[in-house]
Amino acid sequence: MPHSSHEIRLSPREWIITLVIIAGLFYLIPVGWQRLESLETNPDYRIPYELSSDYWLFSRYCRSVCAADKMPVIGDSVIWGQYVKPDQTLTHYLNELAGADLYANLGVDGTHPMVLAGLIEYYGKAIKDKDVILHLNLLWMTSPRADLQIEKEFAFNHPRLAPQFIPPIPCYTASVSEKIGIIMERRVPFFSWLNHLHRAYYDNQNLQNWTLENPYACPFAPVTFELIPPGGRERQKPIPWTEKTAAPQAFPWVEPDTSLQWQAFLRLVKTLQKRNNRLFIIVGPFNEHMLDDQSRKTYTAIKNKVETCLQEKNLPCYLPPPLPPSLYADASHPLPAGYAQLAHQLFELLNR
Repeated sequence: MPHSSHEIRLSPREWIITLVIIAGLFYLIPVGWQRLESLETNPDYRIPYELSSDYWLFSRYCRSVCAADKMPVIGDSVIWGQYVKPDQTLTHYLNELAGADLYANLGVDGTHPMVLAGLIEYYGKAIKDKDVILHLNLLWMTSPRADLQIEKEFAFNHPRLAPQFIPPIPCYTASVSEKIGIIMERRVPFFSWLNHLHRAYYDNQNLQNWTLENPYACPFAPVTFELIPPGGRERQKPIPWTEKTAAPQAFPWVEPDTSLQWQAFLRLVKTLQKRNNRLFIIVGPFNEHMLDDQSRKTYTAIKNKVETCLQEKNLPCYLPPPLPPSLYADASHPLPAGYAQLAHQLFELLNR
């Protein structure tokens, strides 16, 4: 006997059909969306800063780069180009030297090794059977905080890309339900597409919060199918660090043997190698000029340990000498002329 006059009860067969339809929609909507939303790139394209946490877009851009048979250059804001325009980045100058569009900027702002490993594992699956330039920024080992070792919780970049359970991160204390939701987002493209929708069109808000703030607006009006352009300006003014501070800096460095970031970088290397990628690793260029004597000695020892470890693993690597002081904007970001000089050194090494 039915429990109510308007009850709808499905048979097992009808439940199966319903689930198949829902699963199909979960798959088809993200795929179909790419036909409606154009991704217009050029040789100097980089993920728009405002969409740094749009991992669905990153995945789509990865597929575009690999389909075009370009060489991915992977890293954090040093590769992205924090203080330079799109036509002043490392990849721009490499392409200029090559005389062709061979290198692609896959840098994403704020992606320290702990989260860069997650970005490539879950959203960079298209990167396989490729020559890859991978950047290691030792800035992420300058302190226990940068290395994510401190017990006190603090907001670090891209927590949705970090390991949710193993290995544990002392300062990351998201609830179990939040972590499970993040894992689901990684494995079901529909959920990462939904995150893309919120970030690209709804000011980084979910639809519920957006409608509360815009009660009289049509909820579909922001969806223009036009992505935020990368922009032609640098994110920060390209001022040499010497004009900001001249005081020597002392960093409480973390040794590679105990560094969470270094272990994460090695996991990233393994992920890329399992996909039959051929890696070339560039370490730096770190601004040694701003370090005091003791900190510089510690940095040199750490750099040597990193180089030895990479060589033991038969990983081609390049540790460029420090650039002239006037070519740095801060501890690790070059200015335009710094990128040009670094590109010349790297290009000669790659083409020997």
